[in-house]
Amino acid sequence: MSDNTWIIIAVITYFAVMLGIGYYGWRKTTAYSDYVIGGRDLPAFVAGISAGASDMSGWLLMGLPGALFVSGMSELWIVIGLFLGTWANWQWVAPRLRAYSEVANNSITLPSFFENRTHDQSRALRVIAALIIIFFFTFYVSSGMVAGGRYFESTFQGDYVTGLLIVGIITVIYTFIGGFFAVSYTDVAQGLLMFAALAIVPIMALLAIDNPGDIFSYPTNHAYGPWPEGNPDFFNFFAGVSAAAIIGNLAWGLGYLGQPHIVTRFMALRSPAEARSGRNSGLIWVGVCFLGAIFTAIIGASFFGQTANSVTDQKGFETIFLDMTRILFHPLIAGLVLTAVLAAIMSTMSSQLLVTSSALVEDLFKVFSKNAPSQTTLLIASRTMVILVAVLGMVMALNPSDTILGLVAFAWAGFGSAFGPVVIASLYWRHLTAQGAMAGMIVGALTVFIWGSLPATSALIYEMVPGFAFATIAMIVVSLATKPSAESEAEFDRHIKIMDYTIAHPESSFEQAISNISVAEGNQTGSGAV
Repeated sequence: MSDNTWIIIAVITYFAVMLGIGYYGWRKTTAYSDYVIGGRDLPAFVAGISAGASDMSGWLLMGLPGALFVSGMSELWIVIGLFLGTWANWQWVAPRLRAYSEVANNSITLPSFFENRTHDQSRALRVIAALIIIFFFTFYVSSGMVAGGRYFESTFQGDYVTGLLIVGIITVIYTFIGGFFAVSYTDVAQGLLMFAALAIVPIMALLAIDNPGDIFSYPTNHAYGPWPEGNPDFFNFFAGVSAAAIIGNLAWGLGYLGQPHIVTRFMALRSPAEARSGRNSGLIWVGVCFLGAIFTAIIGASFFGQTANSVTDQKGFETIFLDMTRILFHPLIAGLVLTAVLAAIMSTMSSQLLVTSSALVEDLFKVFSKNAPSQTTLLIASRTMVILVAVLGMVMALNPSDTILGLVAFAWAGFGSAFGPVVIASLYWRHLTAQGAMAGMIVGALTVFIWGSLPATSALIYEMVPGFAFATIAMIVVSLATKPSAESEAEFDRHIKIMDYTIAHPESSFEQAISNISVAEGNQTGSGAV
């Protein structure tokens, strides 16, 4: 059999596994809340891996190794920012958001949490948040479709549109039938595949070169890839980068605080106490994956410099991981490893489809419905929206107007700036008001849109930096000029008590924590203490 045939067998096997997990999710989904947030029954390990896998797209296996191969370690600032952002998100956001989202009228989406947290009676805050999600995720989903089409182009020398449709349809099917359970568990399978691929390929490449001990000196003084005489600044973190570029790359970490498809995993945890275990799983996963991508580039210089092999992509050198895999492994094994790129694309896209569908149904359809929709109606509407959003993404991807990284960077900054400050303030600032939250979201989203659209400003610094800063200022100023409701302040204090109780008593369920705090509050009221 030809190499392509073996790879096709591997890809078909992968698709079959994804559809099987989708069927499993369908069997577990009996209510609308199951479809949207898994009934808040997500194990910590699943949450940790799926949060990472839903974040990292094909950039991790293609874009990052290629950038490091060409420019050296000066490209690592974005990796440092993302790793710190992952830690901060699990440390500061996960436990409190898990507790508060249930205390605040059992909120199951980020927009509904903002509304319930501030006790906004106008519904404007929820609608604005939903519209921001729909707008930016449309670009994000489109980037996944583009990546899927280009994957099939480079892997099979196939048609871009055909690849786009295949990846899109398979992702839609398992998201459509299985909802949150299917998305989370396929993310775990895809995340473990990415983890294994990024751990194994650099090690095998290291064993294949003549002088493994030279990997830290070879790139600086030997010819490889784009460098006919080597790159003496390969290991220099500051070579060719300005202070503004370093700050902008580090600022990618701020984006984590406001990504709906990531923080939804926190809301779905079994209890706030499980955030610590989820954090450990997530950090180990992302740490090993980053190291694998970094060493793919470092070892790749020696691998392609010392042998007769060459990199297929002679422009951005983004295929070094794919080329190493094809050279080192039997076509069937290579095919399984290459599906890790497909896994990275699909895991991100499925999470985005589900969150966008939830925003359309939970935060727009339910808000504007005259009568309360039934569970069956909500499930049908959610599944229908998955298809509609996917179709829109496919249409936009037919003629992509930007690079994959450009689309991702725009959406990432949009969410980070619009939602990041509001998420932190919701969890840590008692005085946040609905008006302040609205001001922060609008200013953050508009800043990213305007700043990123103007060549003069976008060249200065990544739009996340001004977007996050201006959103924070607007949120604080408007909140201080208005007054939070007494109900929201009392609920803020109550969520702190419940969260502290669950962390101090990890053996107790979250329901027991709420019950015990309620009993304690009742005793205080009865004794006249309150």
